[in-house]
Amino acid sequence: MIRTIFKAIIFYVIRPVVILYLSSERNYRYGNIQVTIKPGVFHPGFFFSTKLLINYLKDIPLQNHAFLELGSGSGLISIYAAKQKAIVTAADISQTAVETSRQNAERNQVSIKTITSDLFNNIPQQVFDTIVINPPYYPQQPFDEKDYAWFCGKNFEYFERLFLKLGDYVDQHSTVIMILSEDCQIERIRQISFKNDWEMEVVHQKRILWEMNFIFRITPIQN
Repeated sequence: MIRTIFKAIIFYVIRPVVILYLSSERNYRYGNIQVTIKPGVFHPGFFFSTKLLINYLKDIPLQNHAFLELGSGSGLISIYAAKQKAIVTAADISQTAVETSRQNAERNQVSIKTITSDLFNNIPQQVFDTIVINPPYYPQQPFDEKDYAWFCGKNFEYFERLFLKLGDYVDQHSTVIMILSEDCQIERIRQISFKNDWEMEVVHQKRILWEMNFIFRITPIQN
């Protein structure tokens, strides 16, 4: 109970403080990658998910792989993949995030394709070798551009649409990974994936401070 109250305080008190801090352009460095974060764009330095995903990707060969990042934000993950010689597409619903990803790729002297897209809507149908998803997962309705990094819709519409269309972009050799926090309703998301013939397997988990994070590999259910 105390832990739940503490997390609620973090979300409702610290989130506005973070948003206020990010109302100005900020710089961030991860290893040999330097990025600028425009106001309203998800900041990889304030949250654990981006760094955990990159650490997990270090064990996945990416050279010459068709790589898609859904929800690219600052572009940090996409830039990392491009530095590993992947063929990268970075997509985000936020035009500001897409422009941020593009500029950060140029700053780090790598080539990525950037697309403004609500999930797969504007991505030409094709097979990707690797898809990385760092989704919004709080069940509230987003009202403006910055909310899309946090809220997945009252009825988890983001995940309904994700699992409905995912099969058009993968084959039996594709690797699809997604990160979720214990703060979200993981079982509800599992139910949505199962309904659409996908299963979610935990392949990595790590507790950092107050939060347990899980990386899932998403694969088709074998009938």
